[in-house]
Amino acid sequence: MWYGLSNIAAKLLNQLLTPIITYVLNNPAGMVDYGNMTMLYSSISFANIIFTYGLETAYFRFAASGTDKEHLFQTTFTSLLVSTLALSSLIIFFRDPIAEFIDLGGHSDYIVWCVFIVAIDTLAAIPFARLRQEGRPRKYAFTRLAGIVVNIILTVYFIAYCPGATTAHPDTAFAQWYRQYTPTGFLILANLAQAAVTFLLLFKEWSGYRLKFDTVLWKKILVYCWPMVIVGMGGMVNETMDRLMLPKMMHGSAEEAKIALSIYSANYKIAIFITLFIQAFKMSAEPFFFSHSANKNAPETYARVMKWFVVTLCGAFLFTALYIDLWKYFIGSQYRQGLDVVPILLAANVALGIYYNLSAWYKVTDKMSIGMYITLVGAALTIILNVVFIPVYGMYACAWATLAAYVTMMVLSYLLGQRHYPVNYPLKKIGGYVALMLALFAAQKGIMQVTDHVWVRLLTGSLFLLAYAGAVVRSESDEIKGLPVVGKFLK
Repeated sequence: MWYGLSNIAAKLLNQLLTPIITYVLNNPAGMVDYGNMTMLYSSISFANIIFTYGLETAYFRFAASGTDKEHLFQTTFTSLLVSTLALSSLIIFFRDPIAEFIDLGGHSDYIVWCVFIVAIDTLAAIPFARLRQEGRPRKYAFTRLAGIVVNIILTVYFIAYCPGATTAHPDTAFAQWYRQYTPTGFLILANLAQAAVTFLLLFKEWSGYRLKFDTVLWKKILVYCWPMVIVGMGGMVNETMDRLMLPKMMHGSAEEAKIALSIYSANYKIAIFITLFIQAFKMSAEPFFFSHSANKNAPETYARVMKWFVVTLCGAFLFTALYIDLWKYFIGSQYRQGLDVVPILLAANVALGIYYNLSAWYKVTDKMSIGMYITLVGAALTIILNVVFIPVYGMYACAWATLAAYVTMMVLSYLLGQRHYPVNYPLKKIGGYVALMLALFAAQKGIMQVTDHVWVRLLTGSLFLLAYAGAVVRSESDEIKGLPVVGKFLK
C-alpha cells in the first residue's frame, strides 16, 4: 500500500507539470518547445534502459535467492558507476550531432544536461532498490516526492515567473543569462535539480559504498539480466518510439511536426490514471511475485491478483473516458485537438497492465529470454505500423500502433505462460469486465454524438460508472465481504 500510494502520489505530482507547461506554452512557439522536451525525454527513457541494464530487477532476484546483500550492493553499484562514467562520456562527446538530429537549434548543452539527469538517476537505482528490498517504503516515498516537489517549484519559477521578471528588469545578470535559453532548457534544469536532490536524500543508502567488486557474482548477474536490456529497450520502443518517429515521418514543416508531437504527447498524459495504477502495481508486485514464487499456492494468488487488477484498470479507463469533458481542461486549449486519441491510448494501457501482470511467470521461472522475444515482437509491430501509417494518419497511427502492440504482447504472454507456468486465471470474469467497460464507453460515445450538453454527458457518465461498480460488487460480493473495512458495508 505504501509503495502503491507513494507512486500514485508521485505520478500525480509529476503530472501537475502537464497543465502548468501546456497552459503557459499555449501558443505555436511554446508548442514547439513542448515538442522538443518530449523528444528529449523520450530519448532519456531509452538511455535509462541502457545505463541501468536490468540491474535493479537483478538486485531483487539475487537478494531473494539468499545472496549476501552487502556483496550484492557493492558489486551492482560498482558496475553501474563504471558503466555510467563510460556511457556519459561517449554521449557528451557526440552531443553536437545528437542535438542537430533532434533539431535543438544549436543547444547541444541541453544534451549534456540530459546526460547528467540520466547518470544521477542511474546511480540512484540501486539505493532505491535497496530501500524497497529492505521494506522501507516511508523513506522511499519521501525521497521520491521531495524530488518531484523541487521539480514543480522550479518549473513554475522558470517558465511562469521568470519571463515577466526578466522583462521588467532586462539589465540584470540573471536576465541576460535567462535569455540565452529556451523553455526547453529550463524544463531540463528543473528535472536535473530533481535528480540531484533525490540522490542527496539517498545519501545514507549509498554513503557506505566502497570500491568492492565480486567478479563471480557480477557474471551471474549479467547472465540473468542481459535479456532485461532487450526487454527494456523493446518496451521503451512500444512506449516512446512513436514520439520520436512522429516528427520525423509526418508530412509538413519541422515546426508543424513538433506541434503535432506536442499535441499527441499532451493528450497521452490524460491517460494518467491507467499508468498510475500500472506503475504502482509494478513497484509493489515485482518483489511480491519473487517472494511468493516458492509458495505452492502462488498460481492461485497470481490469478486473484490478476482479477482485481483488471477490475481496477477497467474502472480507471471508465473514470477517464466517461469524464473526458472535464479531463480536457487538464491541458491547454491549443492541445485539445487530439482528444480522440485518449480512449485508444487508455485501451492500450489496459492491455499493457494485463501484460505486466502476466509477465510474472517468465521472471519467477528465470525464462527472461521468452519475455525478450515477446517484447521484440511488440517493438517490431510498433515500428512497422508507425512507418506505414504515420505519413497518412499522423498521431492517430501512433495511438493505434500502441494498442496493437500491447494487445499482441498480452496474448502471446498468456499463451506461452500457460505452457511454462500454468495459472488458472478467471478468464470469464476478466473478459466480462473488459466487455462491460467497452460497452459502457460505446454507449457514452453514442450520447456524445447526440448532445452537446456537458451536464447531460457527465450525468450519463456517472450513471455508467456506478453501473460498472454495481456489477463488480454483485459479482464479487462474497470475496468483498471478507475484506477488512470495505467488507463490513456488505455484510
